[in-house]
Amino acid sequence: MQISAERVRQVYEAEVHDRPVTRADEVPPSYVSITREWLDDVLCADVPGAHVAAFSFDERDDGSSNRRRIFLSYNAAGEAAGLPATVFCKAAETLENRIVLGVSDTARAEADFYKLVQPELGIPTPKARYARFDPESFAYLIMMDDMAQGVRFPDERTTLTRQQAEQMAITLAGLHSRFYQSDALGTAKLPFKSWPVWWANQMQGAPDFPAFCDKGFEAVEAHLPARLVARRADVWPATEKSVARHNKLPHTLIHSDVHLKNWFILPDDRMGLHDWQLTTIGHWSRDFAFSTTTALTIEQRREWHPDLLRLYISEMERHGVPKIDFDEAFLNVRQQLMTAFAFWTITMCPTGDMPDMQPVRTTVEFLKRMGTAIDDYDVLDSF
Repeated sequence: MQISAERVRQVYEAEVHDRPVTRADEVPPSYVSITREWLDDVLCADVPGAHVAAFSFDERDDGSSNRRRIFLSYNAAGEAAGLPATVFCKAAETLENRIVLGVSDTARAEADFYKLVQPELGIPTPKARYARFDPESFAYLIMMDDMAQGVRFPDERTTLTRQQAEQMAITLAGLHSRFYQSDALGTAKLPFKSWPVWWANQMQGAPDFPAFCDKGFEAVEAHLPARLVARRADVWPATEKSVARHNKLPHTLIHSDVHLKNWFILPDDRMGLHDWQLTTIGHWSRDFAFSTTTALTIEQRREWHPDLLRLYISEMERHGVPKIDFDEAFLNVRQQLMTAFAFWTITMCPTGDMPDMQPVRTTVEFLKRMGTAIDDYDVLDSF
């Protein structure tokens, strides 16, 4: 059943946001609700005699979710077991976040990813200590080991090396090959929506989404190629065609939101993925297009893109996926740029129910990179 923004609002307004929680099966409605008893049940249940002695919070960092670190100390048994001194959490604490994560079904999807999918993957991902979504209150909380000291989190100011770009392709192939054309897709084992269904639900839940994407386009016109600006009216029809293509292509599990800021760089230059809120079922080309065109500078993408796609295809074949034709693959990659672009025009001008999700400098740079790729590849004429 599609969740409406009004339903989320009604539940949120009736909720006691500071209600203490003491058991792991209770999803905290807010960070204030977290107690030592709850943390004991989440972190110490498998360590005899271990207890949380004290805890405190870092400042909250708001985006599509409400992010916060928890600093912890333990009794002797907990310290001896090496329980984490810091964990990183994502929640839906505000009404705006409940709406955007509840209506889009992304909170449930991320919890399902960490419970059902992560143990099956061989790619770098955060280690989750807790992952739950409450379908009654639309609250959710993901608790992960804090990776801040061991990895780097890139943004639009980061210039990747060729090796790091190749590692992105290798990581994506590791993800996409694992469930390629799997019979489990869409079942209780992998209970995720198809990308076209997710998109249709999002459009139904936010009917002004296209209009605000167009406003976002207008806001960054000065940073886009003149040829693309002249064809502004063709952008949304091409976006809808990009979504529809998934109904005719082979399916696998896709991340769906693989812009550069949802990657992390390990000390050995391997590339890992976090923020699995938009896990869906669709064609791999969306992930490849979205990741490479946001992660690479325009010059890097023009020089490296074909080689990275060939590497990706080779890695998919190495993992047992039937040989993928390069020309067909590149056509799909070109076409999937459109919904990636829409994700950032809506970020530039979010609807009234959406929180501000990214710094303006990030949004403008990613739209510039993707818009240039759309123009370079004649995407609007590719359908």
